[in-house]
Amino acid sequence: MNAAAKTVENPLRTQFCGLELGSPIVLLSGCVGFGEEYTRVEGFSNRDVGAIVLKGTTGQPRLGNRPHRVYETPSGMLNAIGLQNPGADHVVKKILPTLDFTETRFFANVSGSTIDEYVEVTRRFDDSPIDAIEINISCPNVKEGGVQFGNYPEMSARVVEACRAVTRKPLITKLSPNQTDIKENARRCIEAGSNGLAVINTIMGMAIDVRSRRPVIGNIQGGLSGPAIKPIALLKVHQVYEVAKKHGVPIIGQGGIATVEDALEFMIAGATTVGLGTALFYDPLLCRKINAGIADYIRTHKLRGIAELVGSLRTD
Repeated sequence: MNAAAKTVENPLRTQFCGLELGSPIVLLSGCVGFGEEYTRVEGFSNRDVGAIVLKGTTGQPRLGNRPHRVYETPSGMLNAIGLQNPGADHVVKKILPTLDFTETRFFANVSGSTIDEYVEVTRRFDDSPIDAIEINISCPNVKEGGVQFGNYPEMSARVVEACRAVTRKPLITKLSPNQTDIKENARRCIEAGSNGLAVINTIMGMAIDVRSRRPVIGNIQGGLSGPAIKPIALLKVHQVYEVAKKHGVPIIGQGGIATVEDALEFMIAGATTVGLGTALFYDPLLCRKINAGIADYIRTHKLRGIAELVGSLRTD
């Protein structure tokens, strides 16, 4: 049997940052805890996804923002959790040993308020079984650190360069949509050592209680996710793909994916993998449906695999 036939028989397999994934689906940081939350749901399996990005982790434990921290909006959700987590040492020593790395890949999500903190946490995960490290330089619901780094190409590149110096694991930079030129930021991050890009993080938003005339979210602002941001995210993936393709860097396309068609759109725009988050809250078994839909699309259109679908947008 030739190589092409083998690829068609396993249409969901894909390469990402030198790692082979069993599915192009990536579960996004903050939506699945530390990899165990959805395993409690009957019918859900970590084996149905290519990778899981663990909850954002900082150097020291964080309690996060004051409530309210989550609010449903039309076609979306605002969240301002504020990077609540038990700290890097606890995650590496207590949580990682409980994960089954034979089921799927696990990516760490590194956050911080200073470059030194990003470096400290990255170094901690470098000495662990984690498959790759996502650098969260674009969190819109903390009032210090990451969001400022993510909105300026020079600062973004400095964080990536510093993290690159302390790990050999694949680095994925999570890009902010809340900036002037996402293509320039992507270019600078790639040149600084990023092996992959996550496009995009949530978009800054807020909600107001008209009765009290106060912000609904305790942090005032939060990150908007869900179908409401999909058209924006899709455009950003298309824009970044131009830069990423030139350097051979893959993209996790994310932002409002809730159907098979959504996932296919992101791949056609240039994403090698697709991230699911908010949609899992109302359909925890969505992964299997999207896997089946992508596989059917590849077979129906007689493609040799996912790689042939990525970046296949026709603009003529």
